[in-house]
Amino acid sequence: MPAAVIDGIATRYEVAGSGPPLLMFSPGGFDSSLESWRTVGVYRRLRLLDHLTPHYTCITFDRRESGHSGGRVERISWAGYVAQGLGLLDHLNVASAHLMGGCVGCSSVAALAVARPERVLSMVLYSPAGGVAYRMKQHSRFTQHLAYSDKYGLGGVVALARGTVDGFSKDPRVGPWAGVIRRDADFADRYAGTDPDRYRIAVTGMARLLFDRDTVPGPEPEDLLLLDVPALIVPGQDDSHAPSAARYLQECLPHAQYWDVPVAEQTEESAPSRVLEFLKSV
Repeated sequence: MPAAVIDGIATRYEVAGSGPPLLMFSPGGFDSSLESWRTVGVYRRLRLLDHLTPHYTCITFDRRESGHSGGRVERISWAGYVAQGLGLLDHLNVASAHLMGGCVGCSSVAALAVARPERVLSMVLYSPAGGVAYRMKQHSRFTQHLAYSDKYGLGGVVALARGTVDGFSKDPRVGPWAGVIRRDADFADRYAGTDPDRYRIAVTGMARLLFDRDTVPGPEPEDLLLLDVPALIVPGQDDSHAPSAARYLQECLPHAQYWDVPVAEQTEESAPSRVLEFLKSV
């Protein structure tokens, strides 16, 4: 698959289908690869891409530090994820696009719309990640990783990552950069040589600032309240995708449609057609 270098970081992406552009921010947390649209959770059974590509040019990609994309040791922010999405649109010469996010991808979609609303035709926010349990789970992951890196050093993290296969979401000890460590020996060497005090500051800042609220993380509610971009919100229904997170977005977005259907009733027959109905209406 092709890759674009965006802000010095390689981004693996795929373009499929025909029609208006639809930039898709993958589900999967810190393991958000383009394959996640076919392999993760509810998306596996919905087969959204199969139904969307006949009507839209679907642009999927590996989030930085995920899949086969590159990374950089720094305090990653929502602005960093926005820059990756915008950079990919620029690389493909796409002036404006529909956006779709799954899970934590919804936060990046909303943040991009706030930052550059003129480039966003609409937003589909599918099963947005958020809620009290979600925030606690994310902070716990970072705490476990820092405890491991404090005990064994960043060289120990490299050794662990190379000897295992799970990502940060499944094995917090390996940290957010595990995938890049496994694929890129030069990056792994630089990572192992990072000053441990600076590393702890960066990682602590990531946890505190990425997941700073008990609802959907990302842009501030006042910025969402001023956003004129039409949106479709589809609720999730578990500890990481609390129904309250979807309701929060409904409250904050003035031009939102809320599909009030339980996850069990979000089927391959109903969900893709609802998404297509919304996209074609804006």
